[in-house]
Amino acid sequence: MPEAAEGAGLPERSATLAGGAEETERRRREFAALLGEFRRTPVLVPVDEDDAPLTADFGGVRWIYAFSDEAALARFALARGEGGREWAYRRWLGARLLDAMVPAVGVPCGVALDCADGEDGMVFPPVRGVVPDEVAVDVDGGTEDET
Repeated sequence: MPEAAEGAGLPERSATLAGGAEETERRRREFAALLGEFRRTPVLVPVDEDDAPLTADFGGVRWIYAFSDEAALARFALARGEGGREWAYRRWLGARLLDAMVPAVGVPCGVALDCADGEDGMVFPPVRGVVPDEVAVDVDGGTEDET
């Protein structure tokens, strides 16, 4: 049996790594396009009796529920077993949610869009480029010494 030369297969591995980097970049571009569309689009935000957005805590993050339309909100209500009650909601631009509402929450917070729709749902996490830097969890909050 012939021995493989040292380093054999590296070009193939390099191509695989480059392909992975290309895939990562493609997904980043897709997310940026979705984020831009969300920011420009009015969404429905269910509110409680105090007119505060309906939220849920998951994974150390508070998520504001948002829905693309009344049908998506109805699917959410049915999934919760609350399809028979009336749901109050406000219509806000996605940008308002990310730029004003998320920072006002006071804890790590993102937006869950159409969360009852499985793979068709989307999350906008509290990270740089999605929410303001001062509330992003992946940015130093200015605590480092700047000497």
